[in-house]
Amino acid sequence: MTIQLTEHDGWAEIRLDREGKRNAVDRATRQAMLDAFASLRGKARAIVLTGSGAAFCAGMDLKEREQDRLAGIEGAGEHWIAVNMAIRAHPAVFIAAVNGLALGGGATLINVCDLAIASTQASIGCPEMGFATYPGMAGPAIQLSGVTRKQAAWLVLTTNRIDGETAARWGMVNECVAPEALLPRAREVARQVAGFDAAAL
Repeated sequence: MTIQLTEHDGWAEIRLDREGKRNAVDRATRQAMLDAFASLRGKARAIVLTGSGAAFCAGMDLKEREQDRLAGIEGAGEHWIAVNMAIRAHPAVFIAAVNGLALGGGATLINVCDLAIASTQASIGCPEMGFATYPGMAGPAIQLSGVTRKQAAWLVLTTNRIDGETAARWGMVNECVAPEALLPRAREVARQVAGFDAAAL
């Protein structure tokens, strides 16, 4: 299993569970996420999205993507876009609980979620320029997240990472809390949101 899904009364928690790969998203994880989203339609009014271990999500699984490229298999980028679009189109309110490293596609996940809470141990960045490529998904997602043009450029052009407190100050996340408070706080918000009318949400 590449994710853990836990259902509660009116809300759910999805945990990326590839700790050894820093929760990088491979083909199996993308499909598992889509399946989980579909199963929660009409059941969960709020969904907490988090990661296992020291990482929230290190983006796409680049090793798998390179293997696919050598085998002539394309489409990983489109499938990752589909995951992010599924979050935006889902009737539930998504709450990112950013427990640690969030790079590239991990930063995109933060920005497509409706709400986000970061740990002080969060480390958010866009490393793509270091690989001689523009962050085609993370870059636009960051620009649309409400940060200033200069803040977005800092992440995209320098590949420097920001911590959870900086992300909160910039408005990329709603709050920054101590690591031990992260999931309790995210779950508290999920329960609060789940108590509201589904149509109003």
